[in-house]
Amino acid sequence: MSPYRRFIAVFALHMVIAPLARAGTEVQTDVPVERVVLFSSGVGFFEHRGKVEGNAKTELRFKTEQINDILKSLVLQDLDGGRIGSVIYPSQDPLSKTLRSFQVDIRTNPSLGELLNQLRGSDLTVESQGTKIEGTILGLEKKKRKVTDDEFIETWVLNIIEGGTIRSVDLNDVSKIELQDKELQDELNKALLALAQSRDQDKKPVTIEFSGDGARRVRLGYVVETPIWKTTYRLMMPDAELKDASGSLQGWAVVENQTESDWSNVELSLVSGRPISFVQDLYQPLYIRRPVVQPELYASLAPQTYEGGVGGGSGGGIGGGHPFSGGAAASAPSPMRSAKMRRRSEVKNDRSADAAFVRGGAPFSSVSDEDYYAESISSLADAADMGELFQYKVAGVTLPRQRSAMIPIVTDDIDVERVSIYNQSVLAKHPLNGARLTNSTGKDLPQGPITVLDDGGYAGDAQIDHFPPGQSRLLSYAVDLDVRVDATKSNATNALQTGSLVNGVLVLKHKLTHSQIYAIENKGSRNKTLVMEQSRNANWKLVDSAEPFETTEELYRFKTKVEAGATTDFKVTQEYVREEQIALISSDINRLEFFIRAKEIPETVRNAVEKAMHLKQILSTTESSLQQHRDRIESITKEQERIRDNMRSVQQSSEYYTRLLTKLNNQETTIEKEQSTVAKLQADANQQRQSLADYLNNLTVK
Repeated sequence: MSPYRRFIAVFALHMVIAPLARAGTEVQTDVPVERVVLFSSGVGFFEHRGKVEGNAKTELRFKTEQINDILKSLVLQDLDGGRIGSVIYPSQDPLSKTLRSFQVDIRTNPSLGELLNQLRGSDLTVESQGTKIEGTILGLEKKKRKVTDDEFIETWVLNIIEGGTIRSVDLNDVSKIELQDKELQDELNKALLALAQSRDQDKKPVTIEFSGDGARRVRLGYVVETPIWKTTYRLMMPDAELKDASGSLQGWAVVENQTESDWSNVELSLVSGRPISFVQDLYQPLYIRRPVVQPELYASLAPQTYEGGVGGGSGGGIGGGHPFSGGAAASAPSPMRSAKMRRRSEVKNDRSADAAFVRGGAPFSSVSDEDYYAESISSLADAADMGELFQYKVAGVTLPRQRSAMIPIVTDDIDVERVSIYNQSVLAKHPLNGARLTNSTGKDLPQGPITVLDDGGYAGDAQIDHFPPGQSRLLSYAVDLDVRVDATKSNATNALQTGSLVNGVLVLKHKLTHSQIYAIENKGSRNKTLVMEQSRNANWKLVDSAEPFETTEELYRFKTKVEAGATTDFKVTQEYVREEQIALISSDINRLEFFIRAKEIPETVRNAVEKAMHLKQILSTTESSLQQHRDRIESITKEQERIRDNMRSVQQSSEYYTRLLTKLNNQETTIEKEQSTVAKLQADANQQRQSLADYLNNLTVK
């Protein structure tokens, strides 16, 4: 390596090491993760605990997309009389913009000569060939140096003012350069540090400063987006030959540590809650356009804005209920310890060391560590009815960053009943091998897949939803080829039951019946218990059927036993009473005749319908006659139009004209008679229609 290149390497290394050497005077403390709470909604709460002494700081690293969550949720405590200092994190501005803000511009990767040229006027110390020179940079220039008789190379020459003397130093001969301007040195160090941090664009350091005297406890917590924790199960079926035998259930939580911190002996809580969580862009710098205000007489009076508040509290703007406010709500029971939360696998923690929280030496809460953070996490989740929450707590979990793990959370016996489950819409000819589980573990079981093991081997896969203690669930994992079901036989009827009259409306009741017959054949060597699932229709009810052991919104579930090698039928009958309303005044007479002959309708109702039909027949006869006379008038009128056309085409003195005139006169006489008849029939029809309406409007017969 040439002396010039060697010097550049030494100089760059010095620039990076120098700030680190000075930072060594500040105590860098590691505050490890001690508690992790993962929610099934895709967020996690992380709590770090540790001890610091004097003025100290700790650094955490996060992914860029997590910084908004950190700015929104970071909670800090410097206990035992300490104070929280600043929280420092890198700017979101591009690297080129950040580097441009320093006095020394290293954006374009300048050579040593170009870098020193930016520092003209600065004081420095140069060591060259064993000589130390102190002075001020006047400038740099390039000079040609002869290498051979025919070859020249360009080298940088540093011009320095030393006292009243200008000295030129070939950079190839320089072994060390030291800046005397501390502010300039700091600027260069910051620029190099920003450049070093930019190498990992996806990771951002967050530095937290603590101030105080002596050894103190510190704690910090935050919420960030995390992978959803998942659950997977193994079900060992009981021996098929034994009665009342219990199966065995293993449950595993699949957890991923996608953070930048190793988990070492942490307390892990897996919660099935869904706290309300959102992302707000707090990391990106925001600028608001300001209005231009013209000078006024009282220009020194700034425009006022007033922040809204909540009444009734004597504390801060949040009404004294915030965990840091010292209000009464700080000691309220944690929502996660309410009746809606059932905690499983609890571990004992020694909380005596953190019995009182202090800020600036003064106690401000008496809540235990766990309760404090539980309130912080669950307050939003408890604001809405989320159903029952539950959590699993596992102590002593160690998981390196960017690694995943399976953690056992359930290892219990469970009540298992072997069944075959038949549903025609799932599989038409065969039921499914399955089981009816009763959660006798005393634990809430989150949803997840189940691998079923039977007779020492793999039997199939199943799936369960949320499974609270004491409840029962069906699961199926394979096709039962030993049992065959024929569901092609069905029977449907629609029978009239009765009828009544209400204000002239005939109300009929029909009974619809549907029977489904299942022919079941067990070809296996074991007796079978079948769960038959039958569709449940709205407003229909079961009749002449076995009592279902379970009912859902869409299904009836029945149990039936089938001996080995036997065949049996299973019948499910449902019926529905449908009501039909028929307005007699607008009904067809032929339809009314059908109801008069229907023996299911009471006689009094049939007699009333018969009278209504008689009145409708009279009205119908009158209306038919009325229409005939109207048709005759229309026919004569059309004939008169033809006659008048012919009369216009012949002479009035002709015999044919006279004949047409006579015929036209006779037709006028006929029209007058027909019009008189129409008027009388119309009056009769109106009277008959009114009589029918009067009869029907008050006609109510049960």
